[in-house]
Amino acid sequence: MVPLESRLENKIYSLYVLEEILKPEGFVIGSNWDYDKGYFDLKMDDQGTYYFLRIPFYAVQGSLDFPGVTVRLEKPFLLGHQYQSGYDSKGSAGLVQDTFNQFQAPTDPDTEIPEENIDSGKALMKKVEDLVIPRD
Repeated sequence: MVPLESRLENKIYSLYVLEEILKPEGFVIGSNWDYDKGYFDLKMDDQGTYYFLRIPFYAVQGSLDFPGVTVRLEKPFLLGHQYQSGYDSKGSAGLVQDTFNQFQAPTDPDTEIPEENIDSGKALMKKVEDLVIPRD
């Protein structure tokens, strides 16, 4: 994980407005959201390792399943997950569990991030800041 400096950190926005700005840029709200926190994720690369730009946010008024919720953005970071190829040799949980959990565990859930991906992540974060923060 590589934390990124951002002018967006601790800024408060309507989640709806952020979605309207970030989704056309390829961001999705990660599936690991809760009623009071979540992440905007952008997959940057997946050449055997997935690299993501992740922007965490927390509800400050309302909850994430409530229309009109307001959120505070936290420190963005880059995240890398290296996944194994082929079959999961340890995967023998049984037919019922395998039916619902078809994904392999990462071989390295916090893999090192190459410098070129760090530079790309910083550039993407600058673009996000320019889109979200109004010009004076």
